[in-house]
Amino acid sequence: MVALAQKSRLITTADIYNSLFSGQTFRWRIIDKKKPIYLGVIGNTITGLRRDNKRSLTIFSSSDTILEKSPVDFFTDYFTLDIDADTCLPEFLKTEKSDIWPLLQRYKNIKVLRQHPFETLITFMCAQGIGMKIIRSQVENLCRHFGSRIETSIDNDTVLVYSFPEPETLASLKPHELLSCTNNNHIRASNIISAAAAVADGSLDLDSLRSPALALDEARNALMAQRGIGLKIADCILLFGLQRFDAFPIDTHVHQYLAAWFGIEEAAKSLTQKRYLSLQQKAITLLGPDLAGYAGHILFHCWRKEVKRLDTAL
Repeated sequence: MVALAQKSRLITTADIYNSLFSGQTFRWRIIDKKKPIYLGVIGNTITGLRRDNKRSLTIFSSSDTILEKSPVDFFTDYFTLDIDADTCLPEFLKTEKSDIWPLLQRYKNIKVLRQHPFETLITFMCAQGIGMKIIRSQVENLCRHFGSRIETSIDNDTVLVYSFPEPETLASLKPHELLSCTNNNHIRASNIISAAAAVADGSLDLDSLRSPALALDEARNALMAQRGIGLKIADCILLFGLQRFDAFPIDTHVHQYLAAWFGIEEAAKSLTQKRYLSLQQKAITLLGPDLAGYAGHILFHCWRKEVKRLDTAL
């Protein structure tokens, strides 16, 4: 059994709950809801996060390093604490959008996470066209069946967690072996195996797509060369897994808030590929070229919670 023996303290006002449960990652869970511990697995390291007060967070970990960084350095990077929350949302939202700005105050400390590229790639390939609760279940199945089992103890209770599968492991599978992880979608299972094989053999170099020197369109096209990855999934992978905060994914909720909150007439029409790209450019112009995706995610979660009144599926 692995113990969460290492303790560190991180000073941050980041909104941990809404960052972890806003639809950008699906593997964190909450242990002990009275004084929540957010439990996750990074690589083969079990990590727990507990909010001490509004400015302080305790990090529990099963190792003194997480992906070769100290726990504090890792989570400083993971929660993008180098990006000032005050710079994420453009000033005009405060000065010109009196209907939106008060709603956003509850969510302005949401952080877009710097996640592992391969895990994000596969997770969002699993996530197409289904709700968050089902996505979490499918990703959990994927890790349970093909990742490494790790046991830990929290408050004298044994907790089982699983690492994310390696590219070579998923590349070796047959589609029928992945059906429980793809909502019984054989084509999706085949596409995931194909993408994993491309990462395993190096023909899809995810790290190279991080570079800001690479045009966003080129990075997106490299992802879309894989079967089963369209515009929205590619943009999700770029934003959440490759730190391309200029990527702006558009799903149903984003489509709706662009029309309702910003009066973009084109957003009231059905979302074709041509219209997706046109709306994306309008959103980037509106929200700023560097952090449009970052701001867009905060707006997305605010819309889901405040307008659509959707629960966060844990």
